Amino acid sequence: MSREEILGRMAAGARFAALAGDGDVTEGVRMHVVLARPDGIDVVDLQLPPGVDRYPALTPRIPAAFWYERKLHDLFGVVAQGHPRLDPLVLPHPDGNEPLPSPGAAFHPTHVEPDERALRSHVMGTGLFSLPHGPVRSGVFEAVEYVVETPGEDIPHVNVRPHFKHRGLEVRFEGMTPGRGVLLAERVEGIASVAHALAFCHAVEELAGAQVPLAAQLLRSLHAELERIANHLDVAMKLAEAAGLAVALARFGWHKERVLRLVSALCGNRFGRGVVVPGGVRALPLLGRDELKARVDTLRRDISGDAAALMQTASFLDRLRGTGPLDEDFTLQHGLLGPVGRAGGHEDDARWHRPYDAYPKLSRRPVTHRSDGDAMARLRVRWDEVTESFDLLAQIVELFGDHPDEVLSTRVEPVTGRAVGWAEAPQGEVLYLLEAGTDGRLRRCAPRSASFHNLAVFSSAFRGDILTDFPFVEASFGLSIAGVVM
Repeated sequence: MSREEILGRMAAGARFAALAGDGDVTEGVRMHVVLARPDGIDVVDLQLPPGVDRYPALTPRIPAAFWYERKLHDLFGVVAQGHPRLDPLVLPHPDGNEPLPSPGAAFHPTHVEPDERALRSHVMGTGLFSLPHGPVRSGVFEAVEYVVETPGEDIPHVNVRPHFKHRGLEVRFEGMTPGRGVLLAERVEGIASVAHALAFCHAVEELAGAQVPLAAQLLRSLHAELERIANHLDVAMKLAEAAGLAVALARFGWHKERVLRLVSALCGNRFGRGVVVPGGVRALPLLGRDELKARVDTLRRDISGDAAALMQTASFLDRLRGTGPLDEDFTLQHGLLGPVGRAGGHEDDARWHRPYDAYPKLSRRPVTHRSDGDAMARLRVRWDEVTESFDLLAQIVELFGDHPDEVLSTRVEPVTGRAVGWAEAPQGEVLYLLEAGTDGRLRRCAPRSASFHNLAVFSSAFRGDILTDFPFVEASFGLSIAGVVM
């Protein structure tokens, strides 16, 4: 399929969701363009002939492809001609900006030297300077380098260098059985362990044509919603910390801890790892229905009270209102995901637009449309989702009461082929493009987190903001750098 045909599908309503590569330049690199429709996912292949390492860039026509084409350049050595900036992204480059040997090359690097060269400036003028922020920062932060270009207060440009977290996970998946692959998927982005396990298993189940039992569907959705609440509380914590609100920081930190302890009481792991397996779930919850319901109800009451108090704190709201705005046209053009997208008017939510597991059996309250696109809107979306998650948890607990003795998994036979699985993480849509060989083992597995998709536009959020707004913008995105660079 040609680039024009892809653009035609997008004009008809499809959304650019991801771009992954396969093969090598010698034999011909295949590029897989993932397009999301309102009712499903399509994968379109673009094949480069053997020996060809250049192709017309998608980015000038599809702005959301900007980081994806940089990643392809890093990992497969193919050059997107006409791309505005093929700087290193997921791997450092040696002198000459040539990509390192990588999964797409004939061999893998055994050692990668960190790139300590300063990032080049993009804003020129008198009195401008670059302020490196990271990769090592105070507190508990993931390793990422932001280079803030500023004349002193305003932030005309922010560059991002996240390659410090690259772990070569796509290569690690190769040759694994689906049963072992889900263990790695849970560790791609630790704060979204359940969502990644779900997306991976959905791809495996799609390949095998497996139908997950209802009890397993309910338990999967239960853990996914608890994960969502914990993540949104973490964002509230970081925003409160940026504003210097010690009491709010402590309160939401305690609520998050209670959610994680509840998850641990249910399955033995604070991040819900080991619950989701291909074909269903591993075991019944360790807590009884009545105790689970009581703890969820108590959490809901306590969190809603503290959230209401926070959203009535004028000094806090002043720091969020108008900070880090992304307008509706920009949000739709880039297909932004999760709370970042929904705060800017992009309502896509995989739970409801491409439903899976128990979500088709659950009802949701009317959605509040938000389009301001600033840090305030992103936080309000998260509070909306916390309320919705508690509604869903109440429904799940009631429905599960009627199916406690059901089979929890179905057998998944190894099947050759390719499939895409998806799930809605707290950060937004997670995708897994998976291909299995004749022995049922993974030949290719390319995860794509919402963190990668959304961080690409992080620098565009600084419009009229100043240096002291930086922690509010960063926290409001709620992203994971481990999920950006895999």
